Amino acid sequence: MARIAGVDLAPKKSIAFALTAIYGIGRSMAKSICDKAKIEYTLKAGDLNDSQITAIREAIESTTKVEGDLRTEVMMNIKRLRDIKTYRGVRHQKRLPVRGQRTRTNSRNARGGGRKTVAGKKKVPTKG
Repeated sequence: MARIAGVDLAPKKSIAFALTAIYGIGRSMAKSICDKAKIEYTLKAGDLNDSQITAIREAIESTTKVEGDLRTEVMMNIKRLRDIKTYRGVRHQKRLPVRGQRTRTNSRNARGGGRKTVAGKKKVPTKG
């Protein structure tokens, strides 16, 4: 099993998709990493040998920040926005949508809570 950047890659997935399990790597970035390491996209992650794994590690380190470093940078950016009390920082503090989405409807994840069911009309039994 290949372990890159502290993440175990799924051995049955192709390497181009398995790399997306690493925080900060999407599909296009994974393909460019495979190109840089000279590895085919269709090769399974479980079939990689040690030299291929080290080539992928070096390609990732030279290309971008991933996992812990990236998470730290993102959290520090959010903290900076909160500290200087920007509009975006206040939205982060209140756990509301930050990028202009509407909140009257469709912000369940941000506002918390699930759907609120509205009761239908109750049938009143009739006598007679």
